[in-house]
Amino acid sequence: MNSNWVRALVLVMCIFPVLVECRVRNYKFNVVLRNTTRLCSTKPIVTVNGKFPGPTLYAREDDTVLVKVVNHVSYNVSIHWHGVRQLRTGWADGPAYITQCPIQTGQSYVYNFTLTGQRGTLLWHAHILWLRSTIHGALVILPKRGVPYPFPKPDNEVVVILAEWWKSDTEAVINEALQSGLAPNVSDAHTINGHPGQVANCSSEGGFTLPVQSGNTYLLRIINAALNEELFFKIAGHKLTVVEVDATYVKPVKLDTILIAPGQTTNVLVTANQNSGKYLVAASPFLDTPNVSVDNATATATLHYSGTLANSPTTLTIPPPTNATAVANKFITSLRSLNSNKYPAKVPLKVDHKLLFTVGLGINPCATCKAGNGSRAVASVNNVTFVMPTTALLQAHFFNISGVFTTDFPGQPPHAFNYTGTPPSVLQTKNGTKAYKLSYNSSVELVLQDTGIIAPENHPVHLHGFNFFAVGRGLGNYNPKTDPKSFNLVDPVERNTIGVPSGGWVAIRFLADNPGVWFMHCHLEVHTTWGLKMAFVVDNGKGPNESILPPPSDLPKC
Repeated sequence: MNSNWVRALVLVMCIFPVLVECRVRNYKFNVVLRNTTRLCSTKPIVTVNGKFPGPTLYAREDDTVLVKVVNHVSYNVSIHWHGVRQLRTGWADGPAYITQCPIQTGQSYVYNFTLTGQRGTLLWHAHILWLRSTIHGALVILPKRGVPYPFPKPDNEVVVILAEWWKSDTEAVINEALQSGLAPNVSDAHTINGHPGQVANCSSEGGFTLPVQSGNTYLLRIINAALNEELFFKIAGHKLTVVEVDATYVKPVKLDTILIAPGQTTNVLVTANQNSGKYLVAASPFLDTPNVSVDNATATATLHYSGTLANSPTTLTIPPPTNATAVANKFITSLRSLNSNKYPAKVPLKVDHKLLFTVGLGINPCATCKAGNGSRAVASVNNVTFVMPTTALLQAHFFNISGVFTTDFPGQPPHAFNYTGTPPSVLQTKNGTKAYKLSYNSSVELVLQDTGIIAPENHPVHLHGFNFFAVGRGLGNYNPKTDPKSFNLVDPVERNTIGVPSGGWVAIRFLADNPGVWFMHCHLEVHTTWGLKMAFVVDNGKGPNESILPPPSDLPKC
């Protein structure tokens, strides 16, 4: 594949009562509604090419990708290319009612974007309702031809997608929760490449198998596509050498266990250097917030050495406890940008905007929420619970449509309090469709501060349109006078999704060099649904390549 070569794909969404075999031609993708018995339950789910998870899309750095989505299901649909920079092509970013109106039943849309200067593992997923639970897959961006990895070349590569499974329809799960005002039910199982492994009342389910040859090294491209669960990942008897996160290279670090939040990706090298046999692969939840429900099921798979009999015993491993904060922190604090001559860490040293955003939960009145005793759980950023518009924000911005959103999102918390201490007496938030405005090429330092309202919780926050550097992290309340003294401005890890620690804060820096409207939200779908989201509006620059490109002619209409 040559640089700037165009990948043409078709993603057709259709509704059928049973599995439909769809032809794949020129990377044709098909989304169908089908019955499945994979997890010991039969229910219709929306899938791509009849697969759960969906097909892997392969491209190379600087390729241009076209994906035609044809919607034949009863839901409105949009697809987000998670982590793709979308330089000047916000129309292809995908979040419904932010950069586009959703694709309605019977309609189609062509996503057209270029993978400028990016290589590594990302994911694609539905970005409307809770359809991400089954509409997701891997996006593998290979280096340009002739450009090697900055680590030893593996003998083989394997995509590993972690996810959640509900026996119930996920749209029914969240709709019931919204009507009651309470939290939704947690999932019934976790999965590794669509399989949960051995679970209760499902003894025939064998799980995913990873075949290996003794002495070979494998690159595992691990993705967390789960809706609401951060997950630990480990393999019995084998070390994991982390070489990349969120499609950016890192200094190699060898660990027993890694942590992946929803939306994050991690590439690890695994060498088959143990005695021949079978070894357990485990994906288990992480949540260090007391009294908050979590799906505590562990998904399992098998690393199977060539020549090992199928009935051989499996070497087991014990996953970390659900609240293993120390294990999580060991992984998070070990990550550093590669920061080489070829892959430098371009951390903004001068800051034009210093922002402090509180992220957390709240309680608002709800006359119809009988289960919630007249109240509903909500979430907010700087005490603003985001209200989804009915016209896409990017369209409103580009065409100067008034009344859709305002640009008065507060850059600091409207009310200062002990964010990680005793909650304030007033737990109510304000509703609004607000954005924060940035001038083109301005630099931003954003501190995301967790709050203890209702409960402190780890929030994996995803910023669309940009990568950012995680320059600082701590527990308690952020101190603007002392905490910046310990910021890492040399080789901080570069990401597109970052975990705000429970009862703590994280500081990120990025350059606003991409004009458009860019969503930022918690990647726990329940918190996004509750309103933990906002948007940045980045103005056009003055140069010829510093403005939003015009919208495509087939842009969906609301």
